[in-house]
Amino acid sequence: MTCSILILNGPNLNLLGTRQPEVYGPTTLADIEALCAAKADTLGINVVFAQSNHEGELVDMLHAARGVHHGIILNAGAYTHTSVALMDAISSIMVPVIELHLSNIHAREEFRKKSFIAPVAVGQICGFGAAGYPLAIDAILSYIGEAK
Repeated sequence: MTCSILILNGPNLNLLGTRQPEVYGPTTLADIEALCAAKADTLGINVVFAQSNHEGELVDMLHAARGVHHGIILNAGAYTHTSVALMDAISSIMVPVIELHLSNIHAREEFRKKSFIAPVAVGQICGFGAAGYPLAIDAILSYIGEAK
């Protein structure tokens, strides 16, 4: 069975490239997906992309990943700092999750330093812009390999 990774993006990430480029850079979500797809091709793995601005929809996608994907890369956007529902979903699905952020959330506003995702994620990557996504692919594959 080919390894499958879900790359799940939360609110406002559909606006990448035009939304606060001084913080998030000029790269669009489509650019990031192309970058990840190219990496997946070289690794011989499957990546599936999804994005939603709705918390419940993200919870549903996490639930649906169970038994389908071997790992998840989650950029929960602002829900990182507010969503107990996402935290509970992650802790319930038994699929390893890496928390990802384009910006360094620890160097930003005080409220962004608290993550509800971090306690239930296997790790966190932040501050590397779009390059964080391929790093997260490597990290989740390493984690999955060590877990076997």
